[in-house]
Order: sequence, then structure tokens, then C-alpha cells
Amino acid sequence: MVVMEEFKHFVIVKFKEGVVVEELTKGMEKLVSEIDLVKSFEWGQDIESLDVLRQGFTHAFLMTFNKKEDFAAFQSHPSHVEFSEKFSTAIEKIVLLDFPSNLVKPVKEAA
Repeated sequence: MVVMEEFKHFVIVKFKEGVVVEELTKGMEKLVSEIDLVKSFEWGQDIESLDVLRQGFTHAFLMTFNKKEDFAAFQSHPSHVEFSEKFSTAIEKIVLLDFPSNLVKPVKEAA
């Protein structure tokens, strides 16, 4: 059974040379912790992919929202708008995907 319930904001980036990535990730962590519209947030740096497959992208960020309307409200939130301006100047290449999530295999709860 496929359940559509959440809305995802998926960002894949290649940062410009010399960018202090840790400063940006800390800023993003602070941002999402202060905005209740964000249900969950996770990020990571690629360490396994071949360069030819990675195409220069190094980091992925995934935000989950309860519904599309929460994502829309997040996009226009003043703190997000302000952070996005700073984040955008650090990006060399970016891919954004915003989509309703089709949950096929839910996380199993520990017994």
C-alpha cells in the first residue's frame, strides 16, 4: 500500500570554492529548529559516489513537511527568505526537487 502523506523539499548542492560549509549547515540546522512548519530535517555529505556520477555535487538536504501548504508557508517565512539569500551566494550548482511523498515502506517501530 502506498500512502501519500508528506511533502518533501530535496536540495542537492555543490558549494563554491572556499565556502565554510559547516557554518552554513549550522545555520540551516538553527533555521529549521526555529520553524515548527518543518516536520524533520536531515542532511549529509556524499562520501561514496564516483566523481563521474556525483557531477560535482557534494551535499544533500531533505526537509519534510506535513503538507504542501506548510512548505509554501516555510518558503515565505522571513527567516527562510533571509537564510536563502546567504545560502544562494555560497552555491556553485544546485538541484531542487519539491514533491509529495509516496511512502512505500514505513520505518519499522522497535518492539
